[in-house]
Amino acid sequence: MEQQTKTSARALGAAPKPRQLTMMGLGSAIGAGLFIGSGAGLFIGSGAGIQAAGPAVLISYLVAGTLIILVMWALGEMAAANPDSGAFSVYTAKAYGPVAGATVGWLWWLQLVVVIAAEALGAAGLLATIFPALPVWLMAFVFIVVLTAVNLTNVKNFGEFEFWFALLKVAAIVGFLLVGAALLFGWLPGVQSPGLANFAGEGFAPSGFAGIATALFVVAFAFGGTEIVSVVAAETAEPARSVKKAVRTVLWRILVFYIGAIFIIAAVVPVGSEGLKSPFAAVLEAAGMPGAATTITLVAVAALLSALNANLYGASRMAYSLAERGEAPRVLAAVSKARVPVVAVLASVAFGVVTVVLELAFPEMVLGVLLNIVGSTCLLVWTSALLAQLALRLRADREGTALPLRMPGFLWLTCFGLVILAAIFTVGFIGEDSRPQLLSTFALVALLAVANWLHHRGGRKVAPAAEPSDGAKQSVLLD
Repeated sequence: MEQQTKTSARALGAAPKPRQLTMMGLGSAIGAGLFIGSGAGLFIGSGAGIQAAGPAVLISYLVAGTLIILVMWALGEMAAANPDSGAFSVYTAKAYGPVAGATVGWLWWLQLVVVIAAEALGAAGLLATIFPALPVWLMAFVFIVVLTAVNLTNVKNFGEFEFWFALLKVAAIVGFLLVGAALLFGWLPGVQSPGLANFAGEGFAPSGFAGIATALFVVAFAFGGTEIVSVVAAETAEPARSVKKAVRTVLWRILVFYIGAIFIIAAVVPVGSEGLKSPFAAVLEAAGMPGAATTITLVAVAALLSALNANLYGASRMAYSLAERGEAPRVLAAVSKARVPVVAVLASVAFGVVTVVLELAFPEMVLGVLLNIVGSTCLLVWTSALLAQLALRLRADREGTALPLRMPGFLWLTCFGLVILAAIFTVGFIGEDSRPQLLSTFALVALLAVANWLHHRGGRKVAPAAEPSDGAKQSVLLD
C-alpha cells in the first residue's frame, strides 16, 4: 500500500475542504429512508426495520453500524495512503488484479446511475404531494439539469452544495432528537410521555431473532453511500489529513444520530402503526407539532437531492478512473479547464435521463427491475473494500511500509467485518423477498467479470492500477 502514491486524481480539481469531506461523510449515511420510513415506493426506510423487528431493530442498527465503521476505517486507511478517484476499485485491482478492480468499479457505476434516476423521480414524487400542480416529469428533469450543472463546474461547488445539504439533514436530526427527548421525558406542556412501554416484555422483539435478522438485511442499506468519502478524498488538498479527520469524527456521530433517532421512533410509534410509513412525522405529531408531515417531506426531498448530487459525482469519478486505467473508453478521461471530467459526468447522467424517460413512459416496468438488479451492490463493494484492505495491509506490514492512517484492531476487526457481511448475505439468501435481488446482483457481477476478463484477454494494453497516468499530460483537456 504505497504511501501518497501519485494518482489519476491529480488531473482533477483539488478543492473540497476537510470540513466538507467530514460533513459529506456524515450526510452520505443519512438518507431519505431514515425520514420517510416504510411504504415509500422505491426506498426501504427506517419504518420497515421497526416493522420487521420491533424495538429490537436497535440491535440490527448496532450490528450494521459496527460494519460500516469497520468499512470506513478500511477505506480510510487505503485512501490516506493512496488517494485515487477510483478508490475501492483501484485498491481491489492492486490486491487482486485489474479484472477484479474493473468489475467492482463498473458495478458501482451501474448502481449509481440507476439510483440517480430513482432519486430524481423520488424527490419529484414527494414534492408533488405538497405541490400537486407541478408535473413529476418536469421536476425530475429540473433536478437532474441543475445538479448536472453543479457537477460540471469546479469541484468546490459540489463540495459546498453537499456541505449545506448534509448540514440541513444533520440539523433536522438534531432537532428531532431534542424534541423526541423532551417528549419521552415529559417536558412538553400538555403532551403525555409515551414512556418506554414499547420496550417492555415481548414487545421489544415481537418476532424474535428471525425479526432481528430480517431487519439486519433491511437496515444494512441505510448506510449505503458512505463509501463515496474515499472517492471525494482524492480531490482534497491534503488527502491523508482530511481522511483521518473525516473517519475519526464521522463514525461516532453516525451511530449517535441513527441509534438515537431509531430509539425515539421505536419508543413512540408501536409496531403495526400507520405512523411507521413516516416515523419522523409521527413522532413530531405526537409531540403536538403541526405541519410535521410537510416539514419531513421537504427534508426527505433535500436528502434525495443530496444523494443524487453525490451519486452523479461518484459515478463520474469512477468512470474517469476506469478510463485512465484502460478499463473504459479513453474519452471518459477528458477533463475541462476547471479540471472536471465533463464527458464522464455527461455519460453518467445520460443513463439516468434515459432511465427516467423509460420509467415515465412505462411506469413500474423499468426502474424497479434495474433497482432489483443493482440493489445489493453496496454489500459487494463493502466486501471488496475489506478484502482489499486485508491483502494490502498484510503486504504493507510485510514490507515495512509506513501508513499515514492505520485501522485499529487489524487483522481481527477486518475479519469480523467480513463475518458480519457473510451473515447479512446468509439472511438475504434465506429471505424469499431478498433472495431474487441478491441472485440478480450476483448474476450482474458474473457478467461484468466475464466482460472484463475478455477485455484483458483481448490483448489491449491497460495501465497498471498502481501507476496511473500522469494527470493533465495524459488526460484530454476540453476547452
